[in-house]
Amino acid sequence: MDTVSVPHQSQPASPGGPSPVPPQASEATRLLCAGVYLDPDYRDRVIEELYLHEQRIVAPSLGFDAARVLAHALRARRAGLYWSAAIVGLWIVGCVCTIGAMALFLVPSLLLAFADALHSDDPQASGMRKATARTVRWLGLLMFAALLVAVPILVALIVGMADDAEILLLLVPTLLPIALFGAIAVCAGRQRGQFAHALNAELAPDRFADMASDPAERALSPRFQRLRQRIRQEQHAPLILYRESRPFCGAGRAYDTWVLAVEMRPAEGRTPRPLSNRIVLDTVRPLLESLRLPPEYAGPLVRDRLRWLEIDECVFLPAEGLARREDAPYDAFGHHRDRAVEEGAERRRHFLRVRVGGWEENLVVTVYVRIHTQGRMLMLEVVPHVLMPVREDFRDADRIAHQLRTSSPLAKATWAVGQVPGATVRSVAVLCRAVWHGWQLLTNEYRDALPDGPALSVRELGSASAGSLFQQMDVDRYLRSIQDRIAHGVRTALSEHGYETGEFVQKVVNISNGGVHIDSVEDSTFAIGTHARAASGAHAPSQDASSPTGGHRPSTALKKGSGSDEHGG
Repeated sequence: MDTVSVPHQSQPASPGGPSPVPPQASEATRLLCAGVYLDPDYRDRVIEELYLHEQRIVAPSLGFDAARVLAHALRARRAGLYWSAAIVGLWIVGCVCTIGAMALFLVPSLLLAFADALHSDDPQASGMRKATARTVRWLGLLMFAALLVAVPILVALIVGMADDAEILLLLVPTLLPIALFGAIAVCAGRQRGQFAHALNAELAPDRFADMASDPAERALSPRFQRLRQRIRQEQHAPLILYRESRPFCGAGRAYDTWVLAVEMRPAEGRTPRPLSNRIVLDTVRPLLESLRLPPEYAGPLVRDRLRWLEIDECVFLPAEGLARREDAPYDAFGHHRDRAVEEGAERRRHFLRVRVGGWEENLVVTVYVRIHTQGRMLMLEVVPHVLMPVREDFRDADRIAHQLRTSSPLAKATWAVGQVPGATVRSVAVLCRAVWHGWQLLTNEYRDALPDGPALSVRELGSASAGSLFQQMDVDRYLRSIQDRIAHGVRTALSEHGYETGEFVQKVVNISNGGVHIDSVEDSTFAIGTHARAASGAHAPSQDASSPTGGHRPSTALKKGSGSDEHGG
């Protein structure tokens, strides 16, 4: 195989004004790092995907650094383990000293854990599920409160019935649960305090850009150091190794897809010249690059995310067939690009990739463009994807940390006491997951597994289900601008090489007006027609997920292509 170095990818020009923030210092990265302290389930999913399953190639990290999120996930887990072990230890001591009486409090704790499992913020969750979760939660709280009330009553009865020596012997196991609950509340408060400290220190907005001073990056684990280097090589590489079931993993939701085919008829009175895929792309690219230019009257300091529009070329290769993750042919990108750009494609595919990172990389619009000419037909594929904003609770991390730092001692104590009923089950779950992860590392279950594409993206996993109306408007603005320039470039290339453009223009107009709609291609379920919708079994969406706000967006029918697909070209 011929190998060449990876070519320099086009970066956004920024004549005047601030430069775009690098991915490792972006606001999206900072909020995802905060999220691993806030949500243990999210933290464990990050660790499982990026740390345990080391055979999986990382998903493309658009506008953020997955390695830094992993670093903080591991750091947050270490801190969580210490406090969880302390809480479980307190419960064990309490059960032994009270001759098992304290175990009664495990019943409401289990009820509260069950209520948390039932609870869902999904607006599509059934009313019965939500009502059951509320009922179980209140039942657990009432039972816990009843046990707390019963303790002083029992103390009063003991004092009235026993002599002084017996009182001393009986009060110790009776009052001990109250003291232990106080200690558990202190542990919960200190654990939350560590989150507030991190948000005020290495995750503070004014300090996050200094990655060298981030203590999470200085972890000494050889495994982490090795995987961090591997992730940073893969996550922004133009050669994308994918899993066949999710080729665009990491890019977000498919949105307003165009796939159209037009016959390349000679224009009247003209002799057509050969038109390759590369020529069409080279005609489209300068038109897209011109979107970076601000209006002449606005001056160079005007703020617009299109100023930092990124354009590069990428090639998708299936991960299947590699013997080791280290064998991924990133140095052969030039070879694959030159071969794939003229292919009809099946498994290996070349795209021109256009990316806009809006809202401090919280709203990422990526448009994949592919041109193919075969048999006097021109195929145009425009495949936009939208990454939703980071979850709202992650975006509120600074507000939560500020409230923890500035709230009164009474408010802090009240919050900590409220954590006591469910702290036991949560702590046991944290320890069990840590033991399971440790066993998987000890047995090297995934170390020698065959390489695989990414199963999920930690950015997608930490995304909200919808954006605001302002964000919807920005998505439409970015896409309208980009799609218009793509259509104009293809039409120009056809015209300059002596081909008719009328049919192409008409099809673009029809697609833009929603003349043909496919609601979803997932699970091979299609709906064709202006108002058609399709659903397939349990995966049937109750609303169109292609839009950041759940609204309807048109797309067009898919047509299959063919071509070579080997790693070696």
